[in-house]
Amino acid sequence: MNMNLYGHDDQWLMVDCGVTFKAPLTPESTVEHDVVSADPAFITKQKENLVGLVVTHAHEDHVGAVADLWPRLQCPVYTTAFTAEFLRRKLAEKGLVGSVPIIVVDSGDCIDIGSFNVEWLPLTHSLPEPHALVIRTKAGNVFHTGDWKIDPKPVMGEPFDPAPFEALANASIDAMVCDSTNANRPGRSLSEGDCYAGLKHHVEQAEGRVVVACFGSNIARLVTLSKIAAETGRYVGLMGRSLLNMVGTAQATGVWPSQYSFAETNHLPYLPKHEVLCIATGSQGEPRTALTRLATDSHYDMELDPGDTVIFSAIKIPGNEVAVDRLIANLKRKKINVITVADSEWPIHASGHPCADEVADLYRWVQPRIAVPVHGEAEHMQANAAIAKHQGVHQQLTGSNGDLFVLNGRGKVRKQAVQTGRIVLRE
Repeated sequence: MNMNLYGHDDQWLMVDCGVTFKAPLTPESTVEHDVVSADPAFITKQKENLVGLVVTHAHEDHVGAVADLWPRLQCPVYTTAFTAEFLRRKLAEKGLVGSVPIIVVDSGDCIDIGSFNVEWLPLTHSLPEPHALVIRTKAGNVFHTGDWKIDPKPVMGEPFDPAPFEALANASIDAMVCDSTNANRPGRSLSEGDCYAGLKHHVEQAEGRVVVACFGSNIARLVTLSKIAAETGRYVGLMGRSLLNMVGTAQATGVWPSQYSFAETNHLPYLPKHEVLCIATGSQGEPRTALTRLATDSHYDMELDPGDTVIFSAIKIPGNEVAVDRLIANLKRKKINVITVADSEWPIHASGHPCADEVADLYRWVQPRIAVPVHGEAEHMQANAAIAKHQGVHQQLTGSNGDLFVLNGRGKVRKQAVQTGRIVLRE
């Protein structure tokens, strides 16, 4: 549930406005709520000073709270075409289409937003059009990475290009605010393109229906699976609202390859089993998702039979282990063949975030004065800071929600300068 604020000259620029799911409001609470966001009270009390909201990409933890919180923010939203289309669909659910000023930008654009000049630099991640930001002010310059990885074979979009980031070495970057999610993992992340061979192998080996559970936002994975289905004589069905919404966004913006289409899910039970490949939500064991319903024989379109195969093309997110293990146990009780990342000798999942060597590359290219690790637990941010130090970054600043980072001059952190918290968007 990312929500970042950059302040300069009595103005504020918000970067990202996301949600988290099935989460408590405090670390001590055992009560979970369906959809939770960061509490925007600090900025909504002075919304006249909020000059804009920039959304870096279309993942729920970066854009999911915009439709709920915009009435309290009342500012223009800046993002690229794919994310803008995804956001419009969320705004439609709230009756806000036409009310929210959305400014669509292109890669490489430089736009003045109040006293901030913002430049969009293209990245590779696990969905279309992810971007890093260079935020320039008279007081100093910040490079905000957003979510990223170095992917030479991203399936969707162009391979990662180091050139724009190498050029930042001469751009006087005061601080690099950097994704830390996999910073404690050595080496490099797998390329999205590396998943093709493993997924195709398992689909070819399957005799009955195949269901692949993956993150609904990973358009590249959906394209890979559609290609495999075409090559193995299977029809593809999509099960889950988030999958349908994301593919609809990709089709509406011209991102989805036109040669791949989908069967209606209520037609799938009438096809021979060896001609069915379903892509389903629910890889994290969430209740009421498509895969959970299939595991409990409560899906309204299709049932699984003994000998069918379920492939988990996703890792277990920390905190979801019990739910995922319960889901797998339910599938195995039905005599379903289950293949997880741990079971497969072939890569069937690739993270969208950089490992240690990639983080080191980016610090070496950009050469900021200050490193500000974000987006991860304490151990990930500490690992990020250690990498930055090893790459010669003079100062590393780590902190917590509510800390104020002073990034011009000699950087420092004012601990708990702002009261923060969480609010419930949906019970």
